[in-house]
Amino acid sequence: MKQRALFLGLACAAQAAFLVPGAQAQGLRVSPLLGASRPAARPGDNSPRSADYIVAVVNSEPITNNEVRSRMVRFEQQLTQQGSPLPSRPDLARQVLERLIGEKAQLQLARETGIKVDDGSVDQAEQNVARQNQIDVIELRRRLASDGIAATQFREDLRNQLLLTRLRDRELEARVKVNDLDIDQYIRDQQGSTDLSALEINLAHILVALPEGATDAQVSQLQAKAQRAQDRARAGEDFAKLAREFSDAPGAATNGGLVGVRTADRYPPLFVEATQNLREGGVSAVVRSAAGFHVIKVVEKRQGGLPGVHVTQSHARHILLRPGPQLAESAARERLADFKKRVEAGQADFAQLARENSQDASARSGGDLGWANPGLFVPEFEDTLNSLEPGKISEPLVSRFGVHLIQLLERREATLNQREQREIARNLVREKKLDEAYAGWAQEVRGRAYVEFREPPL
Repeated sequence: MKQRALFLGLACAAQAAFLVPGAQAQGLRVSPLLGASRPAARPGDNSPRSADYIVAVVNSEPITNNEVRSRMVRFEQQLTQQGSPLPSRPDLARQVLERLIGEKAQLQLARETGIKVDDGSVDQAEQNVARQNQIDVIELRRRLASDGIAATQFREDLRNQLLLTRLRDRELEARVKVNDLDIDQYIRDQQGSTDLSALEINLAHILVALPEGATDAQVSQLQAKAQRAQDRARAGEDFAKLAREFSDAPGAATNGGLVGVRTADRYPPLFVEATQNLREGGVSAVVRSAAGFHVIKVVEKRQGGLPGVHVTQSHARHILLRPGPQLAESAARERLADFKKRVEAGQADFAQLARENSQDASARSGGDLGWANPGLFVPEFEDTLNSLEPGKISEPLVSRFGVHLIQLLERREATLNQREQREIARNLVREKKLDEAYAGWAQEVRGRAYVEFREPPL
C-alpha cells in the first residue's frame, strides 16, 4: 500500500464535483454522475413531446430522453457556476448522450465481469458526500428530496459511480508504467515552462554598486570587479563567501547574497531573464542595472507543477482485510468496525490487532505505514487520513486494495530530499498517464458496444 502511486485522476464526469440543481443556495456538492430520476424540464418548456421516450439503446439497455435532459440541466448549471460559455442546446445534447452511452457500456462491462458494490460501500459513499457538505446523512437526504431526487435513486447512482471506479482501477492499473526517463522529461518540461506565476526560484546575487555620475573609467573598473567575482563563482568558489567579499547589497555580509524563494514574477525581470536558461547551481553572466553590476546564482528552481520542498507528512497505521470467497466485503467492514469499538473502549491494542489480522506487509510492524508524503496513498485512503486528528481512528473504508481501518498517529512539517521529490513527481506523471490511458480505454469500451440511435433528445 505504501508504495502505491496516486489514484488515477480520471478525466471524466465521475471525478468532478458540482452543485445539485435547485440546491445552489444550500451549496450541496455531489458528483455529476449522480443524475436525478425526475424529468428535468427547462423552465417554460411546453414541448408537445413531454412524455419520456427512448433516444438510444446500448447493448439492449435503453437511454431515455429524461435521462439526457436531467444530465443536461446539471452540466448547464456546472458550466454556469464555472463561468464557462454554454454550448448550443443541440451540441450539449449530443455531448451528454455520448457520455451516457459511454457510462452505460462501462457499467455493463463491470457487471458482466463480476464487479459488485455492497450496501456498506454505498453507505460510506453517502456519508462522504454528507461530510463534504458539512451536514449529516439525514440532512443530505432532506435537501435531495426538496430537489425532487429520491434517496433510493441517489444511492443507486452512488453505487454506479463506485462500480465505474472499481472497473477503471482494474482495467487501467496494469497499463501504466513510469520510468526515470519519464520523470526526467516531466521535470525538464516543468522547469522549461514560461509561466512566471508558477515558477519558484531562489537566487543569490552579488551587487557591485555603480555610483551616480560614474566616469567611464569607474564603470570599467567596477565591471571588471564584477567579472572577477563571476569568474571565481563559475570556478566553484563558495558563492556566499564571494558575496561577503564583493557585494555592496544590503545584508550581503550576513545572508551571503541569498535573496530567498519567491515566484519569478516577484523578482526583477532582469534577474529572471539572466537566469531563465540556467539550471540549479548555474551562475549568470555579469548584467547591468541602474544600481550597478550583478552576478546571479540559481540556488533552487522549481515549477508549480513540481513537488514543493516543504510538505506536511502523516504517520499512520492501518488494518487491511481483503474481501474474497471466504470474506464478504460487508463482513470485513463489520469486523473492522468491531475492532474500532474495542480499541476505543480500551479493550484491545490497535497494533496487536493489526499484527493478528492485517493482510498486508505492514502487519509485521503493527500496521505501521511510516511517515508518508502527500499523494502517496490512493485518494479515498488519503482523504480519510487527512480528515483525522492525531490519535483518532476512521470508520472502515473501501479502496482498490480492500477494506481499511486507519489510525492517524501524528503529523509533522518536513523538507523533502531530492529522492522524495522525484517520487512525488513520479506520482504526478503516473496520474497524467492514467488520464491518457482512461481516454483510450473508454473509446475501446464504447467501440465494442452495440449502439442503436432512436429519436433525438429534446
